[in-house]
Amino acid sequence: MPKPRVLIVDDEPSVRQSLTLILKDQYEVLAAATGQGAFDVLTTTPVDVVLLDILLPGMDGLEVLEKIKQRVPSPQVIMLTATKTVKTAVRAMKLGAFDYVTKPFDVEELLLLVERAVQSAALVQEVEHLRAEVGQRYSFENIIARSPKMQEILRTVARVAPLKTTVLITGESGTGKELIAKALHYHSPRAHRPLVTLNCAAIPENLLESELFGHERGAFTDAHARKLGQFEFADQGTIFLDEIGEMHPSIQAKILRVLEQGEFIRVGGNQPIRVDVRVIAATNRDLHEGMREGRFRLDLYYRLNVVSIHIPPLRERREDIVPLVQHFLALKSRELGIPEKTFSNEALDLLLGYSWPGNVRELENVVERAMVLSPHRIMEPSDLPEYIANPRQTQFHPAQQSVLRGETRLSEAVDQFEQELIRRALEQAQYNQTRAAEILGTTRRILKYKMDKLGIRPEGPEA
Repeated sequence: MPKPRVLIVDDEPSVRQSLTLILKDQYEVLAAATGQGAFDVLTTTPVDVVLLDILLPGMDGLEVLEKIKQRVPSPQVIMLTATKTVKTAVRAMKLGAFDYVTKPFDVEELLLLVERAVQSAALVQEVEHLRAEVGQRYSFENIIARSPKMQEILRTVARVAPLKTTVLITGESGTGKELIAKALHYHSPRAHRPLVTLNCAAIPENLLESELFGHERGAFTDAHARKLGQFEFADQGTIFLDEIGEMHPSIQAKILRVLEQGEFIRVGGNQPIRVDVRVIAATNRDLHEGMREGRFRLDLYYRLNVVSIHIPPLRERREDIVPLVQHFLALKSRELGIPEKTFSNEALDLLLGYSWPGNVRELENVVERAMVLSPHRIMEPSDLPEYIANPRQTQFHPAQQSVLRGETRLSEAVDQFEQELIRRALEQAQYNQTRAAEILGTTRRILKYKMDKLGIRPEGPEA
């Protein structure tokens, strides 16, 4: 295993020599006498830790530090100073220095500090490697988009991604709004910074403000300590606010302030906190209807809707169905550890003819279900759910027929129809109510309300 690499930057030859002697047994040591010499090394050779003197000829150490920390990835930097000046040390730490040591060096202290910096550098490199892998997953080549509508969306993403522009993504539940949000982030200059995702519909109304903006100790009964909000975690990066149409107008006003002024106040606090965050929002709701009904702020809508991307439902881009099926067949084979399978032409015809109310998410679930339950390598129509395999039999719902025969009132038939839809969605989602709500294109709160109203009891693990 190669030794970690340390670069010493100091204009005094005696300092470079003594540090080399101290470090050479454990590390590969490089040296430079000036800031420009350091950049010459860093341009050609990856380095884990830099020992950087503050007083250098030409470009001083703090200026060199600032430029080093702008590199991606950047090594950890330990500042070397002859005088322990608090002001200088604080500025160095603000610029991103790992730590600082004072000349003359305590050898044990220096070795311990370099070891800690090397470990930190290894962790940073691992995170960067994972980020690169995740970014590759959301590259344009890996997004299934054969239809003209999706191709146009990817062209829009490519144009908008490098900018800080706020984006509003609309479309039915399950169409892939989060996928597009991640593509926007990972094709932007912020790709190496955090992407924070928050589902506004999944967090109770009374907790959402604290989740977004954090709170101070004592702000409410259970606030035993200060908590940072998601906007602070997303600083210098991107925040994706999914299902923003479910957000209460009072919190919408605080989101508007962040968009307009780049600042917010924690719950129970009084000091504004500044952040640099790109906002991407998504909704499956009609925000125009929400504005008419007073549930969504007009001013926030126009701040969010700088660039609008509407993802069409799967039934309007059938060219994508077969490539998506092939993608999910390969993906589920890897994830589940089972041999690859395929669908017969008859089964594919049925998949192409189905309306997919749950969109891409429903298609993924259907493919996974067939792969798990079918013993055959080539899966036939009989391996598909009944409502897809026999569409003619499900063309007219029994409740519809009873209404037409005058046997049932319309309101009762609607309840019966809703009951069956909800039960079918719960079964398909293995009784996970959040997933069932997504299949039905609604929120978990509304689903729970309907279940209580219709007397539907959960039968899975949530029971």
